[in-house]
Amino acid sequence: MNTINTSGRRKTAVARIYMKAGNGNITVNGRDYKEYFPTGTLQYIVNQAFVVSKEDNKFDVNARLNGGGMTGQAEALRLAISKALCEVDAEHRHALKAEGLLRRDPRMVERKKPGRPGARKRFQFSKR
Repeated sequence: MNTINTSGRRKTAVARIYMKAGNGNITVNGRDYKEYFPTGTLQYIVNQAFVVSKEDNKFDVNARLNGGGMTGQAEALRLAISKALCEVDAEHRHALKAEGLLRRDPRMVERKKPGRPGARKRFQFSKR
């Protein structure tokens, strides 16, 4: 199996991964993913695609993440891994799609408007 190159995005976070056959090592920006994502919830999000497709400890992933926060980066990485697993075997697509792991979440921060302190917030109104 050759190296598979895919990407995933969430909010402003972008994950570019290189996945190849191996023994389950996930490296994020040159560090182990358990060191990069310290909480169990984020580690679960990263591994979720492998668990759903029953491909635990079969692939090595080298990921480059930038932009966004920790949760956005973890979800971007999950999407990239899910897309790569579909390239490996099309049979995984049905299980991953049923869990919603192949859907790109389009929600982004609304931009700040001119003349206002935020996107929707207004300055305090004084009648007199």
